[in-house]
Amino acid sequence: MRASLDTNAVIHFYRAGLQHILFDLFDDGVCIYEQIRNVELEHHGKDILERVDSDIASGKIEMYTDQHLKDWAAFRIFEENVKENRNLYGTGDLGEVYAISLAQTLGIYSLVTDDTKQGGPYMSLLQFEDAVMPFSFADVLILRYLIGQADEKNTVNDFKMISDSSEMNWSFQSHLARFIRRFFANPYRKEDTLWLQKLGEDHGIKVKNKLASLRKWI
Repeated sequence: MRASLDTNAVIHFYRAGLQHILFDLFDDGVCIYEQIRNVELEHHGKDILERVDSDIASGKIEMYTDQHLKDWAAFRIFEENVKENRNLYGTGDLGEVYAISLAQTLGIYSLVTDDTKQGGPYMSLLQFEDAVMPFSFADVLILRYLIGQADEKNTVNDFKMISDSSEMNWSFQSHLARFIRRFFANPYRKEDTLWLQKLGEDHGIKVKNKLASLRKWI
């Protein structure tokens, strides 16, 4: 899997020192647009910039610039995506606009964003006929658990580390319930359920059984 990262997702994983989770799960690469590094993180994530820059330099994070997009004749498409998404989400969600637009332009399936408010990019993408699938940091941890990269204890502890380090005060129980509702109980998009079922088949796991085990452990 490959993912485009929003500002808040970068900050939350790095502040907890758990950025390796992103690289392990999205083993086809993680990407950011240059504005997220040069403006958004400069304003909101100075404490993690040195580590982010180190991972960009080492190739763990691909940072796309306007020049890269022009070289690949994709800049006009990116501009149109940005324009359309700004009309949808407004200036308050500029980091998300860039992350979504980059994913749409490059054909990246996954967006990692922790902006899960009603009307925000995460919830809106679930209701659009869009090729981009949004994941919160909690979703990422659950997916990592499902494919066997972590057990129940690690999953719950890592959730607490991220929530505490960014002072988010999120409840893992409620986010697990939201994950189950999204993919099984009351899905917004049928293709999301099919995608998760295929993930289970590819990894030889029974997704519902594993989710039940995680729920019991909490």
